[in-house]
Amino acid sequence: MENLTLKTLNEADLQGKIVLVRVDHNVVKKGKIEDPYRIDSTFATICRIYAKGGKPILMTHVGRPKDKKTGEITMEEKTSVLPVVKYLEKKLSLKIKVPEFKAEDAFGYKSLCKEVMNPLLDELRSGKIDMIYLPNTRWFAGEEAKDEKADKLADEMAAIADVFVNDAFGSWQSHTSTVRVAKRLPAFAGILMEKEIENLKRIYEPARPFLAAVAGSKFDTKIEPLSALLEKADHLVLGGVIYNAYLCAKYGVKIAGVEEEDVASAKKFVDFSAKFPGKIVELPYIVESDTMDGKFEGQYRTVALKDLKPGMELKFVLDAAPETFADPAVAEIFANAKTFFVNAVMGFTPNFGSGTAAMYTLIDKNKDANKLYGGGDTLQDFKKLLPGTYMAAVDNSKYYMFTGGGAVLKAIEEKTPAGMEPVKMLLK
Repeated sequence: MENLTLKTLNEADLQGKIVLVRVDHNVVKKGKIEDPYRIDSTFATICRIYAKGGKPILMTHVGRPKDKKTGEITMEEKTSVLPVVKYLEKKLSLKIKVPEFKAEDAFGYKSLCKEVMNPLLDELRSGKIDMIYLPNTRWFAGEEAKDEKADKLADEMAAIADVFVNDAFGSWQSHTSTVRVAKRLPAFAGILMEKEIENLKRIYEPARPFLAAVAGSKFDTKIEPLSALLEKADHLVLGGVIYNAYLCAKYGVKIAGVEEEDVASAKKFVDFSAKFPGKIVELPYIVESDTMDGKFEGQYRTVALKDLKPGMELKFVLDAAPETFADPAVAEIFANAKTFFVNAVMGFTPNFGSGTAAMYTLIDKNKDANKLYGGGDTLQDFKKLLPGTYMAAVDNSKYYMFTGGGAVLKAIEEKTPAGMEPVKMLLK
């Protein structure tokens, strides 16, 4: 990995200055925090800002409130930052205020209204409050825009602060709150951002053999990073709909719920993988279910890969069967690995979590390997399925939990963190 020199908090003059901090606190689901790990991971940056005399304004995105077809933005409780604010207030004993703006139409907030912001900025400067936390960045019309709406929002964000800090490694998309505002203010990397980029070295320059496990619900969005991983890793394990689409493409079977466009993308990947024989670890046993509504006795079964025939039609394939990871050939590959990268929930949780638990347990048994996990769903399911193992892993130097799995995949695809626009903004 090339040596990147980031502008860091250590060299930033923050005394008496308002610091706009982009974090990735996208941990709210249906109005509740499922796992505060991403929030807790930013505490070092928040505390450093206070220690250097700065006055922070935080911002994050939460969920996907924008309808891609209509462009309408739904502002509701389940994508609100309020659960995060309450958590921070309790955990760090802070007084925090969230500005309340008015939406003129169904397409989100048009601006950071001065009439709302100026009194809050006065309170922040005077110490009446400890922090301002902006509403969900994706509630603003300019956040994901590419036109003058984006420039307007970036100008307004820059106008309320003296310094910009990006601590949101997981938010790698080129949005207004990650890139455009960084062009308008002195920009620095947060402590978490530094740490995440430092740990990418363990993937760019892995101890070998290097095994990567990736799962997901769409193949077309993962084909580029999967292709890059296939070149980089010694072994690649697929899970979820990605693995189902791969099986359809390779073995000529049909699996309920797998779309034709995913099979078409998988076919290209299967053709590409022919250049790397033996790298893909095909999981020998899968779980077929009659329904996605639950795991009901008599309605699910284990299917062996060797029994698949062209033209066969399967119902929903919702997990890798646990016996897969007891298979001698698979177990040997996992036992010999020296580096793991895991961005994978193998089954349709919460009902089909046995395959994921079996794989994570097998990885944990390899005490000498570096074990790098990434992705919100991956970390949440790790904690739910194996709470004891997860808590031990968080404090184990052989483990590292990236706050963003998609960001790691993007960094692998780009072959350098500098290929990610938000990171590029933080380089000297």
